[in-house]
Amino acid sequence: MMHKFLVALVSFFLLITVGASAQDTIRTAGGDSTQFFELIHSDRLRFLRVDSVTELQMLAGGVIVKQDKTTFYCDSAVINKRLKILEAFGKVYINDADSIKIYSNYLIYHLDTKIAVLKKNVRLTDGKGTLTTEELEYDTRSKIGDYRKGGKVVNGTTVLTSAEATYYGDLHDVIFKKNVKMRDPKTNLDTDSLLYNTDSQVATFIAKTQITDSAGGTVVTTDGFYDMKNRRASFGKRSVIKDGKGITVTGDDIFTDDATGRTVIRGSGVFRDSVQNVAIVANYMESDRKKNTILATQHPLMIIKQDEDSIYVTADTLYSAPMKGFVDSNYRDIPLDTLRGTRVLNTNDTSDIRFFQCYHNVRIFSDSLQAVCDSLFYSARDSVFRLFNEPIVWASLNQVTGDTIYLFTKDRKAERMSVFENGMVINKAYENMFNQIRGNTLNGYFRDGVIDYMRAKGSAQSIYYAKDENDALVGVNNASADIIDMRFDNKELDKVIFISEVTGTMYPVSQLPEDKKQLRNFRWQENRRPKTKFELFENPQASKQ
Repeated sequence: MMHKFLVALVSFFLLITVGASAQDTIRTAGGDSTQFFELIHSDRLRFLRVDSVTELQMLAGGVIVKQDKTTFYCDSAVINKRLKILEAFGKVYINDADSIKIYSNYLIYHLDTKIAVLKKNVRLTDGKGTLTTEELEYDTRSKIGDYRKGGKVVNGTTVLTSAEATYYGDLHDVIFKKNVKMRDPKTNLDTDSLLYNTDSQVATFIAKTQITDSAGGTVVTTDGFYDMKNRRASFGKRSVIKDGKGITVTGDDIFTDDATGRTVIRGSGVFRDSVQNVAIVANYMESDRKKNTILATQHPLMIIKQDEDSIYVTADTLYSAPMKGFVDSNYRDIPLDTLRGTRVLNTNDTSDIRFFQCYHNVRIFSDSLQAVCDSLFYSARDSVFRLFNEPIVWASLNQVTGDTIYLFTKDRKAERMSVFENGMVINKAYENMFNQIRGNTLNGYFRDGVIDYMRAKGSAQSIYYAKDENDALVGVNNASADIIDMRFDNKELDKVIFISEVTGTMYPVSQLPEDKKQLRNFRWQENRRPKTKFELFENPQASKQ
């Protein structure tokens, strides 16, 4: 009788308080060696048979079990050998190959599929970033985790939240889905889907994404990446960048570096300044955000917008910068004697008003005026086009040339024009017959964008085909004066007035000497005139031949 009592007592204590130590093996039903736990430690272990086919292994107190390279820690656990699951409670901690660590208050782990479902205060870290959620499914074989009820990843100062996400442990990648938000001291990002690497801190855009910086600038893109660590980004598929001050940039491919402030745009790049109503189009552009400059090459086109008659300008190279500091950085680019009468030399100007410089093969088109030259300077402050190196301006039926030409505009329409040195106006009167007036300087005035009046001054000369009241040709006046005034009617030269020290001869057309038909340096260059805005990209050198 005493013997039976002792056996029963020992069996009772073995059932309730058996201590588990290292290297104990807990196998699942069927004895599959790939489906077992290695019991490292447990203060208490007991077995509970629920029915004829279900037996539970119950562990409590500092529980540590291991399967392959994954170690599980918890306050207590239950192993169901029939269902092949581990249920853990308390301070649950998973160490997956010393590379990924997961914490939660509750765990269900499937021994055969090696999938862990963690709930309540779940936290996963790979040493780079930390993922938190209320429920996470994690595959210890592939090191892939999913949450579908909301969560976030914190990586340094960057916080990403979403409704769903998939984490790839081997790659340190996280794919965020649905209502994705990235918040950083300098950047906010909103999208529907995003790929983020916790190691490199690179966000890759896989859906329409809007990025807003601390200065109010925005980026809208569907393709590219943003390197949070190095503050560099690449955007594709016609992304749009706005600086919050009226500047908008788009292009096939855009690369930007926050550290240097440099942005490169390739493929049908477009720069728009809505404040000054100026746009630049080019296949290649570089901008410097710190200096607020832009350089455009590969067929650049500048469009100065206005209601009815926009101005189009092309050149080999186009450069733009704020007026502030113009003399210090760009004074050498414009000859001193061509800056007469301009206000751009105010180095105390702190506004955002820009200037534009065009170099080589410059061509200009508007409905009312066209021009070509080798280099151009345009200031949005005074709306003056300064044309250098063999400039030609065509206004209606008139060709104007000189060493340097200033074209003053108001409300983006031609208001007046000044020609410095060797100025000449040519107007075609009849076939092979040209009205010509030249002088040291020319000053012309426009009415509603149409040439109305022009004055030649200093050693002025003229060849003028005079008409009667019926527009019949009556003779050719070859004259010189100190001042010659030209008045226009309906875009055509109507009257020529000579002032001071006038000398000249009226010839019948048939008796006009050959040497009196053309003034010195006469060149009719209508073949170089852009007839439409579409002609601006034709080879400008070919038209010179």
